[in-house]
Amino acid sequence: MGVTVGPPILMINHGSTFMSTDLGGEIHPQSHLGIFADDTRFLSHYACYVDGNSWIRLTSATTTYYSARVYLINPPFISQQGTVAQGDLSLIISRTVQEGIHEDLDITNNACQPLKFNLEIALASDFADIFEVESQQYVRRGRMETRWREAENQLETSYENNSFHRRLIYQPCNFSSKPHYANGRVIFEISLEPSQTWHTCCKYHLIDHQHVREAVDFCYQAMLDPSSINTEIERLHSQWRESVTDIVCGNEDAVRLYRQSIEDLGSLRLYDYDFEPDIWLPAAGVPKFVTLFGRDSLIISLQNMIVHPGFARGALQKLGQLQATELDEWRDAQPGKILHEVRQGELAYFGKVPHTPYYGTADATPLFLITLHETWKWLGDDSLLQNNRDIALRCLEWIDNYGDLDGDGFQEYETQSSQGIENQGWKDSGDAVVYPDGSQVKAPKALCELQGYVFDAWMRMAEVFDVLGERNFAEELRTKAAKLQVRFEEHFWSEDLDCYVFALDPEKQQVRSLTSNVGHCLWSGIASPERADRVVKRLMQPDMWSGWGIRTLSTENHAYNPYSYHLGSVWPHDNGIIAMGFKRYGFAAEVAEIAHGIFDAAKYFTSYRLPELFAGIKREPGAFPVPYIEANVPQGWAAASVFHLIQAMLGLQADAPNGLLYVDPHLPKWLPEIELQHVEIGNCHVDLQFWREGEVTHWDAVVKSGEVEVKRQCWHAEAQRR
Repeated sequence: MGVTVGPPILMINHGSTFMSTDLGGEIHPQSHLGIFADDTRFLSHYACYVDGNSWIRLTSATTTYYSARVYLINPPFISQQGTVAQGDLSLIISRTVQEGIHEDLDITNNACQPLKFNLEIALASDFADIFEVESQQYVRRGRMETRWREAENQLETSYENNSFHRRLIYQPCNFSSKPHYANGRVIFEISLEPSQTWHTCCKYHLIDHQHVREAVDFCYQAMLDPSSINTEIERLHSQWRESVTDIVCGNEDAVRLYRQSIEDLGSLRLYDYDFEPDIWLPAAGVPKFVTLFGRDSLIISLQNMIVHPGFARGALQKLGQLQATELDEWRDAQPGKILHEVRQGELAYFGKVPHTPYYGTADATPLFLITLHETWKWLGDDSLLQNNRDIALRCLEWIDNYGDLDGDGFQEYETQSSQGIENQGWKDSGDAVVYPDGSQVKAPKALCELQGYVFDAWMRMAEVFDVLGERNFAEELRTKAAKLQVRFEEHFWSEDLDCYVFALDPEKQQVRSLTSNVGHCLWSGIASPERADRVVKRLMQPDMWSGWGIRTLSTENHAYNPYSYHLGSVWPHDNGIIAMGFKRYGFAAEVAEIAHGIFDAAKYFTSYRLPELFAGIKREPGAFPVPYIEANVPQGWAAASVFHLIQAMLGLQADAPNGLLYVDPHLPKWLPEIELQHVEIGNCHVDLQFWREGEVTHWDAVVKSGEVEVKRQCWHAEAQRR
């Protein structure tokens, strides 16, 4: 019997606007739901009634990432004409988001006699900051005013706090019975003959100072006639679909997962940041992270290389523009540092939070360098290196001057801001870094993966500065990387754990917790080849391997909680990075096992949408993946983890500057064949076909445009050379 799990909400989004409701299409006060744009909640309450009675939900779904539909019927109630039986009336709510929200309400009389009733819509706005919504702690500021404008048939709620202004206009239109407003509700008096349908459109216009996010002016019914559709939103999404690598595969689950991930990545495009039509920048995730993030944007860019390598241009360009230039303890900024997060809500506007932008991340700066190099390897565009040379130099200077807090050669972090983030690696929740007994590690903290990221950044930048003709500097970087690798082995390896440790604490003592972070050390290449097999085996032991993925923390740790954010959960993007690390050292069978776990988990989630994370419970008969209670869906690096897993199984490596694409495929029995169409490398496009015969994976390549040579080369050869 099929089991499908997913969040109990309807979420639609486009750009920086999104709407989240319960499955009945309503928004309850004191919930996390609402209509949001630019980190402000414009609508905090929505409920729909028939003569004061709540409707009964039959079913509901998101039909595209930007539209949803809800089917409702009436409960039994007493009207002026007598008893109205349950189901005599049906209501369909259809919503579409573009800039604002367009809503269609359609009521049909299914009874054998005429019916007269009131449709009542309750609305309220709190204009809360996204941080307040998340914490459920609200501070009353400014002044709010609601007006019903009779002549325009619209409800206008405005908020003003000195120079900070927000306004929501709710505008019914295309109706046959005129609305009025009383007691906080917009009311329609409706009379219907048997089988007759009543309709109205309702537009939600979101106004931010002088920026008006206006609702699309068309009815949902127009979607039945493609020629009548407002095509802007579909044009933008089609542009994304047409630019990416497609998949052909006999495994239907793999195809659905891949294509849903393509849809999710397209849905997260932040159009406000577009530089050119083909330069993309993703939001991290909906609903909490609909904004620019350093770490997330860079990792998503890395994951997308086999899908659309140009995706990274937007992240590199915008993050480079916002690179820190001065010391600012409030924002945890130092010269050369790449930002963590940007916010545009009221708290950021008045400087109540440091996110303007906030720079409290220890890994975004080396990840910027890694992404710059990898993008160049896929695009072959030397101007990318030249244009980013000075930004890269400032990143390298930050690593030396500020990333290493005490001059011991390792990367550490410690917030300087009174509202800074305690943990500044990818596991950035406040309780994420623990000793084996479950107690918290104090700052400064030297995470194992940070050392790997810097090692990888130095090695990649050495190649970059060779190309730029600065060979002496390139050799300096290689020397520094080699020294770091030796010291990493001395200080982070634990013989009795048979693995690298999580971190070094303030006294430079080992934090001997077993975590998924060590898998990132394989991805970066800092781990010694002699010890890589021990790390792989340790991560695949039952205390780390759940059956659906590698857990963030061992079940043997006293802080282990499979339902937590970072203390034993499974993150798809984390597993994708680990799989890339396994492949780097030649562990193809284990790569396939991780991919199988994540792919199997995805089958349980609604529409094959991988959530940000799910519980680290053991896979056993009768069990199914359980999403984290507040997981973002869609979430950028969760969706794009699929691409990393496929890249790892196929062993795809680009060397566009030299006109080469390398493959090293190992297909498992559960995925005996796969074809990637329209793979972009440099100015070329190639179709790649892989199939399994016995225990051997074969491949073929057809160059569709340009000139590129496709060759077989083992990934682990590079690790051995290092």
